[in-house]
Amino acid sequence: MGRHQAPRFVADAMLGRLARWLRVLDYDTCYQPELDDHQLVELANAEGRILLTRDRHLVRFLRPARVLLIDASVPLEQLEQVILACRLPPPQHLFRRCLLCNTPLCPASAGELSGHPPPLPPEGTAPVFQCPRCCRLYWPGSHTRRMREALYLALPGWLPGG
Repeated sequence: MGRHQAPRFVADAMLGRLARWLRVLDYDTCYQPELDDHQLVELANAEGRILLTRDRHLVRFLRPARVLLIDASVPLEQLEQVILACRLPPPQHLFRRCLLCNTPLCPASAGELSGHPPPLPPEGTAPVFQCPRCCRLYWPGSHTRRMREALYLALPGWLPGG
């Protein structure tokens, strides 16, 4: 499956941490915990998304067009289940999507960075990205390093450089 055909997901309210990990891997993952089951199925069907859920009742009675019933309770094990079931290719880049709102990130300009106190990296030492929707800033730091390490441990050999 090519990058341009990457599946898109919608995660139910029980799978917020899984949604975040999928976003780290640059997979378009809608997560709106305020939606009820009917709204989730409508959204998934209307946008051609795979519904990720742990709710057997939802699957049985609402019958979404594309669904993956998640068995694991640990988020990184859930991620592995999605990767295997959907045959996801390793991403070309990590951390290219806003972890909060799912919007693809853009390089931050110097003007957008001015006035932000540390812990931003010193200018020119590391790339800084910004979400054009919610304006959150992202850069490689200790948090992203720990998340990368967790991914490499959970998915040995799947990610490049892992």
